[in-house]
Amino acid sequence: FPYTTLFRSPAPGRGRGTLSDRDFEGDLIIGRGGASSIGTLVDRTSRYIRLIRLPATRSGEDFAAALLAGLADLPAERLLTLTWDQGNEMARHDLVAHLFPEGVFFAYAGCPWQRGTNENSNGLARQYLPRNSDLSVHTDEDLRRIETLLNTRPRKTLGWRTPAEVFTTGLR
Repeated sequence: FPYTTLFRSPAPGRGRGTLSDRDFEGDLIIGRGGASSIGTLVDRTSRYIRLIRLPATRSGEDFAAALLAGLADLPAERLLTLTWDQGNEMARHDLVAHLFPEGVFFAYAGCPWQRGTNENSNGLARQYLPRNSDLSVHTDEDLRRIETLLNTRPRKTLGWRTPAEVFTTGLR
């Protein structure tokens, strides 16, 4: 079962040099006083980011529902693995595991480099979602605008192509 493969790096036998364009990393950006949060999902190959508006509660069920909604418009064949940290929000990862045929993985505690693409993307997203701010004020429309700004920004690591270009190429 995909959700039983915990504490391993994605896709056994595949090192970082053999990424699939179907491997995603995820995390939360936490707002002022921990009272609000936004989920981030990043495709490891293209750096394409998806921002997910989250409910005030971070229960496993509420988070899973928001994550499912955030992934709803992505083709199933684009999803292979998901690597997350060990936050309580993923307590019900079993509710989303069916979307990732090779599994949902959890990085070791205190090892953010195991989700390096996501950590870098969170830093870029913080340009629009500052620390110590109330993240609940951002609407879905705000988050789509920020996604567009991030996904259309050329990246040196992508040969100066944009995450949107690379991600879209993978859909063909």
